[in-house]
Amino acid sequence: MIRRLEAQRACLAAATEKVGALPGSFLELGLGNGRTYDHLRELAPDREIFVFERNPAAHPACTPSDEFLIEGDFTTTLAQKKGQLEASAVLAHCDIGSGVKERDLELARAISTDLDALLCDGAVVISDQVFDRKNWRPLSVPTTVEPGRYFMYLKV
Repeated sequence: MIRRLEAQRACLAAATEKVGALPGSFLELGLGNGRTYDHLRELAPDREIFVFERNPAAHPACTPSDEFLIEGDFTTTLAQKKGQLEASAVLAHCDIGSGVKERDLELARAISTDLDALLCDGAVVISDQVFDRKNWRPLSVPTTVEPGRYFMYLKV
């Protein structure tokens, strides 16, 4: 768990720096207990962060306000936000893994088109899962991150 969190932190820092000059919001897929969301608020205090979570249960101090919390299954809620967020997000952090590889790969495939529609060109995607999109170029993860532990992509 410690290596996963260290990888996540390093990738978030690298991605935040890479999109620093781009205007737009951040997306967090998977609130969990809210630690990553809280860290993103610290890294980018002036950014709007939209959080997608099926069943929010984080500490209130680490839970976004209602206008930024989108409750429900990713396969539904990402598509529902196209009208509001279309092509405006500059960073998406996807913490969507369940530990069941086949299910995780299927979820990544299922959400990739709707997620892509919310991202502007030049956006960075950070994920605990592999995505396979022709218009997302793999980026190198920071040297401190073990290959295959976390993934980064640039939307082109």
